[in-house]
Amino acid sequence: MTGRSLGFCLLILGAFSCWTDPSAQWNVTDFGAVGDGLTVNTKAIQRAIDTCSATGGGEVIIEDGVFVSGTILLKDGVTLNVSNGATLLGSDNPNDYRSIDPFVDATGQLRGKCLVGALDAESIGITGSGTIDGRGDQFTRKQVEKTLLRLGQELVESTEDIREDSLYAGGKVSKFDRPFLLRMVRAKNISIKDIHLRQPAAWTIHFYQCQGFSVDGVDIYSHANRNNDGIDVDSSTDGTIINCNIDSGDDAICFKTTSPQPTENIVVKDCRLSSEWGAIKFGTESMGDFRNIIVRNTSIHDTKGGGIKILSVDGANISNIMIDSIDMKNVEMPVFIRLGERRLVYRDATRQPVGSISGVTIRNITASVSREQDLRLFPTTALFITGTPGHSIGKVSLESIRITLPGGGTAEHRSINVPESEMEYPEFTKLGATPAYGLFARHIDQLLIKDVNFNLLKSDKREKEVLINVVQAKNQD
Repeated sequence: MTGRSLGFCLLILGAFSCWTDPSAQWNVTDFGAVGDGLTVNTKAIQRAIDTCSATGGGEVIIEDGVFVSGTILLKDGVTLNVSNGATLLGSDNPNDYRSIDPFVDATGQLRGKCLVGALDAESIGITGSGTIDGRGDQFTRKQVEKTLLRLGQELVESTEDIREDSLYAGGKVSKFDRPFLLRMVRAKNISIKDIHLRQPAAWTIHFYQCQGFSVDGVDIYSHANRNNDGIDVDSSTDGTIINCNIDSGDDAICFKTTSPQPTENIVVKDCRLSSEWGAIKFGTESMGDFRNIIVRNTSIHDTKGGGIKILSVDGANISNIMIDSIDMKNVEMPVFIRLGERRLVYRDATRQPVGSISGVTIRNITASVSREQDLRLFPTTALFITGTPGHSIGKVSLESIRITLPGGGTAEHRSINVPESEMEYPEFTKLGATPAYGLFARHIDQLLIKDVNFNLLKSDKREKEVLINVVQAKNQD
C-alpha cells in the first residue's frame, strides 16, 4: 500500500468526528416510535432520519427499549445512535424489508434487502453501545411461512428481471431474499463504531461501491442462518477495519468485487476473528481487482475452512497485498491461495478475462491446525497455493511462518494427484488432499520462502514440500 493511500485512510478516520453536529439530536420516540418489542416502528424511525438530514444532520437516538423495525435508510449527515441498553430489532415480517440495488451472488441467491441501509448517502454513521439484532432465525422458508400465515399475508417477491444465463452451474435464481443487517451502497464517508451487531439472516455488514469507511470497535455475532458473513468489502475503497470482534457462521472479513470496480486501499488491524468458513478472505466473487490491502496484528481462532484465503476466479487482478503478524489457533487450513478460471458475471457486467495474483506477502504467522478428528479435509496441508496450467500465479513471498499440524499422512498419500479443476468453486475441499503436509505449490512464477517451519504432532509420511511448475523458487533460509 502506498503512503498516499494509507495516509488517505488515516485522514478519513480523523474526519469522522466532524461530520455532524453532536448537539443536534432527534429521539425516535418524539416521532412516535415505541420501544415495546412489538410495535413496528419503521415509519417513525425513518421520519426521524429524514428530519435530521433535512435540517443539517446530527444524531438519531434510539434508547431505553426494544424497537422493532423493517428497512430504514440513512440519509446525508445522519448518525444512528443505538444507546446502551437499547435494541433495534428486525421485524420478523419479510414484507417489512426493502431491496436496494439488488444483485445475484455467486451462489445464485438474490440479494438486496437489509435492516439498516444507505443509498448514495454521504457522511453517515452508526454508533452507540447498544445492539442491532436481525433476528435471522426467523428467515428460513419454513419460519417465514408460519409468520405470514399468522399475519394473514403473502410473501411479496422481487419482480427484478435477473439474468440467469451467467450463474454458476447454470442454476436458477433463488428470490428468497434474506435481509442483510447493514448495507451501504455507493455511500461516502461512513463510520460504524462500538455497536453490537447480532444474528442477521445473511451478511452482517456490506459495503458496495463505497468510498471512505471506518469500522471501529464493532462486535459481531452471526450464526442465525446461512451465509452469515461478518464484514463484506465489495468494490469499495479507502477504508479501515480496526479493533473488531467477529464470530461468524461464514466468512469473517471478506473482500469481494461483484462489479468490475476494484476493492483497494484497505487496512485491517487489531481484530479477533472466528469463522465456520474463512477468517480473512479475498473472493470468491472477484470481477474487479484487489490491490493495496493490509491485514495485520490480528488473531484467528476456532475456524473451519481457511485462516487466510486469497482467491481470484472471476477475473480479478490481485496485487500489493500484505498479510502480517497473524496468530491462528485451531484453524483447518492456515493459507489457501487459488487462481482459477470460473469467470462468473454479476450485475450484467462484461465477462472478464482470467485474472492474476502477484505481489502477495505473508509474513510473521504462527498457526496451530485443528485436530485430525475435526478436519473436513484429511490429511491437511499448511500452505496450499495453486494457479492453473494456462495461468500461473506471479510473485508470492512467505516469511517467518511457524505452523503446527496434526500429521497422520500415510505413504499412500504421497502419490496423490491434485486435480486442476480450473472452473470449480475455489475451495480446498473440492481440490482434495495434497502429497505435502507443509507446502503444496503449483503453477507459480516466483515463490520466495524464508524462515518457514512446520511442526508435526505425529508422523506424516508425505513430503514436507511439493513444488510443481514453480519457475523460480528461492529458499532464503
